Amino acid sequence: MAVLTLPVLTVMFSWLEFNAQSMDILQQLLQTVLPDYILTSVFLCVAVAAGVAAVGTVTACVVTLFEFPGRKLLSWALLLPLAMPAYVVAYAYTDFLQYAGPLQSWMRETFDLQGRLLPEVRSIGGAICVFTFSLYPYVYLLARTALSERAVHLMEAARLLGAPLSRRIREVALPLARPAVAAGVALALMETLADFGVASYFGIQTFTAGIYKAWLAMDNRLAAAQLATVLLVVVGVLLKIENHAQKRMRFVGNRGGGAGAADAVPAPLAGRQALVAWTVCALPIGLGFVLPVMFMLRPLIASWGELPWTEFVRWSLNSVGLAGVSAVLAAAVAFGLAFAMRRQPHALTRAAVQLASVGYAVPGAVIVVGLLLPVGWLQAAFPQTAAGYWITATALGIVWAYLVRFTAVALQSVQSGYSRIPASFDDSARMLGATGLALLTRVHWPLLKRSVGVAALLVFVDVMKELPATLVLRPFNSDTLAVVTYQLARDERLGEAALPALALVVVGLLPVLLLARTLRTGDYAKPKSQ
Repeated sequence: MAVLTLPVLTVMFSWLEFNAQSMDILQQLLQTVLPDYILTSVFLCVAVAAGVAAVGTVTACVVTLFEFPGRKLLSWALLLPLAMPAYVVAYAYTDFLQYAGPLQSWMRETFDLQGRLLPEVRSIGGAICVFTFSLYPYVYLLARTALSERAVHLMEAARLLGAPLSRRIREVALPLARPAVAAGVALALMETLADFGVASYFGIQTFTAGIYKAWLAMDNRLAAAQLATVLLVVVGVLLKIENHAQKRMRFVGNRGGGAGAADAVPAPLAGRQALVAWTVCALPIGLGFVLPVMFMLRPLIASWGELPWTEFVRWSLNSVGLAGVSAVLAAAVAFGLAFAMRRQPHALTRAAVQLASVGYAVPGAVIVVGLLLPVGWLQAAFPQTAAGYWITATALGIVWAYLVRFTAVALQSVQSGYSRIPASFDDSARMLGATGLALLTRVHWPLLKRSVGVAALLVFVDVMKELPATLVLRPFNSDTLAVVTYQLARDERLGEAALPALALVVVGLLPVLLLARTLRTGDYAKPKSQ
């Protein structure tokens, strides 16, 4: 547990070493750029929250409450933007819509126009659009889960009582979906605050950028850690909101049952109404997945003969190696924690599991600072120690950061599997003499193999897409697909960046297809707490 919690605890207790140098840096930041960082981050979060809430709620209501042609296809296709890292979406739209991009160049040549014809993509407005259409599936999935449990039945009852459609949606569907929307918005905001790729590429000065500037530009890890505590507090508040909303969702979903709920069907739509419903659902899919993929395919095809295939294989092997090791370790740790929680669910075990679950909500930049700060302290106290080498020059540091960040993902999957194993199985096994390791290997493992496999898959995909921690802690000469995509896009080599970017999209499709299959079978899974 110390391995998983040390980075977060280090950041929290960094104020104990407050000194004059870090105070001077914080004062300089506060007098110059820090207010802009805070205002930009707040504005970005408010706008993204409104965007994902609107898109996610509307699409969830449409596919849950109405029947129209293509509904089944659109209901799972709305999850596809989850496969697209937000920074890949940013690169795709920038390449296509910028001043020298193909769209504006074609418009100037065709219509004999001059100057800039479209708003600047690299702006806070562009970032809001990127985050909205990349992260709305968090709200969509949770809202759809909440609505499909009771909304159709209650909407039908309201219709029989004479309520018009607008009132049924306003007074029945939306109140049922409100806790789910709050939870989904909190998840999307955690991703927004943790982002580094989009903000860095668009030149937006967010709070995360301030952490990196204090650490890398001003060379003061302590000041960076103290700034990170502020971001950590904000993320903690969002996590609390998400957890509270999830509890309210379970309360609403389990309350009552309603005989005849299974017989209620979505309201059929035809003609113009069906076309509007189809358009409402297809638009975010196109903006969040289809168009970015098409925009990345264009430079990929144009530079096909010059692509660095040898380097691509090396980048892929590095990514797969780090992701594979991290996935196996995270799944094993999660299995052990869940087993301990199952056998001894006392306060200490619950506290350990909760601490391990916080990691996913912590931005990668904060974890990096939390890892390297104690290394600096250790080297200052023992100059001959090799701790710095092992953390920064080998895979140990980056795998450690991955475990801190993504063990929570594996833990939720394994705990979900455990929730489907009756406690009577354990009692029967103990009566037959199977305890401890025998209980784990002969009873739990055969029943949890699928859940552990799903946990490893989710961690594998998340590690493949992780950028901030990988960018700083990766071993020398071991670039990954995410890092190379960022570096090539930053150098305006989008033709070369398209290959690793699309490879990340293909990998990201794996859990999305798994989730879509789960939804089609009716087992509405909740997304991981972040």
